[in-house]
Amino acid sequence: MSELPVATRARLEIGTPQHFRWLEGIVRAVLVLNLADALFTLVWIRSRLASEANPLLRELAHGHPVGFVAVKTALVGLASWLFWRQRQRPLAVVAIFLAFGVYYALLLAHLGFLSLVVRGAALIP
Repeated sequence: MSELPVATRARLEIGTPQHFRWLEGIVRAVLVLNLADALFTLVWIRSRLASEANPLLRELAHGHPVGFVAVKTALVGLASWLFWRQRQRPLAVVAIFLAFGVYYALLLAHLGFLSLVVRGAALIP
């Protein structure tokens, strides 16, 4: 079996400072996307167009909006911090990317719903 050249091995390293800078940006994006999700959710609830899908946070979202945002951001912040602390482990990195994907998809869903609401409002005489 042949050894990889030193230059090739260096390119295959995981967990370089550059990787962690990118990963930190993704964690920050998760936090921002989570906040956007909370705010969009409150807008839909206040407009009576939707309700909170998460049964654990539904009561807070409908009755205590500030508490809802605080708990939601605290939970996602705590999870992000825990995953960040374990960033050397592949499973933690996968979890960070999975969280980003979920919150990105939620943002797209909110924007799609907003588009429907705006189109519907434009049709009302």
